[in-house]
Amino acid sequence: MSSQITAELKKPSELSPAEREAWQEFTDHNSTLTSPYFRLEFADAMEVARTDTRVIVARRSGELLGFLPLQLGKVGYARPLGGPLGDVQGLIQPGGAQADPRDWLRASGVPLFEFQSAVGVDQKWRDYGRTQDGSWVCDLSGGFEAYEAHRQLLSPSAFKNIRSRTRRLEKVEEGFEFCLQDERLDVFDTMIEWKRQQYHRTQVFDVFSVGWTKTLLEAILKTQTDRFRGTCSTLRIGGKIAAVHIGMASEALTHYWFPAYDPEFNRISPGLLLLIEMIKDAAERGHTGLELGPGEYRFKLELGSYQVPLWQGCMMTRSAPAVLRGVSQVLAGACEKAPLGKIGSLPRRALRKADKLAAFYAW
Repeated sequence: MSSQITAELKKPSELSPAEREAWQEFTDHNSTLTSPYFRLEFADAMEVARTDTRVIVARRSGELLGFLPLQLGKVGYARPLGGPLGDVQGLIQPGGAQADPRDWLRASGVPLFEFQSAVGVDQKWRDYGRTQDGSWVCDLSGGFEAYEAHRQLLSPSAFKNIRSRTRRLEKVEEGFEFCLQDERLDVFDTMIEWKRQQYHRTQVFDVFSVGWTKTLLEAILKTQTDRFRGTCSTLRIGGKIAAVHIGMASEALTHYWFPAYDPEFNRISPGLLLLIEMIKDAAERGHTGLELGPGEYRFKLELGSYQVPLWQGCMMTRSAPAVLRGVSQVLAGACEKAPLGKIGSLPRRALRKADKLAAFYAW
């Protein structure tokens, strides 16, 4: 059957009206594709930010099977849409469909696809996966009160602390102001400044050191449709910005993405309080959940209701020696440009760093 599969690589802007309509139809009726990462609007925003944005359009005997959005690097070395910023990935296809992504990659001529957060409900991702993780989700299907009651049973100290800090804000700090969509001019730049300071303090790679990250967020914030919207939320104390979050939402799920806060307010955890307000707002809007993404952070363990399984792994459609020769050349170039020195002298940790740099710099 796989020999009957044909596929072509297109930019999102090159998709035909019928293909764009099919994409929306698939995501509207596939319960595993509720994340805004799967919406066509996110692919459009990625194309604005990165010229290597592509979509595999797969067919069998002329019938459209689905789409696999990705970033196509040098020598065909592909990564999921959004690269390192992509928290959730997968095939855009009808609910219940069983497809082998490797067949789609082979038919489109992509020799290697490295994925890090593929939704694990699809058996094929598990087959090719090496390690498993999970994306935390706050279950809001029963509303905020039901969510809060359930989390209080499992994390009573966490919610007691949150209520205490909220009361302190209301009584001592002269209250606070939550804004879901804050379009004031200083907010966007403030978030980036605080986030870059955080990266520097924690010695984490500064994702804003590459220009496309800011371009992507700007494109997302400009996108407001029935199925997708960028969000820029704030918590203000005494009229001053204490915490900012920039993210996105589908019609059913809010995704928690870029939070930042003013260290001056660290004693009252403004970032956490902003997140609680966002959870309340998502529930009021009828969203079934707020997705916190992967990672064993304390706040995710305390606030997350469950995890969506994610798989990390690699698919190759050509012989391993041929693929790895090309990849090693790209990685060597990435190391030299970083600069990290010659690839032969690098320890494993430095190689992982080089690979991450390659993903950010679209090598």
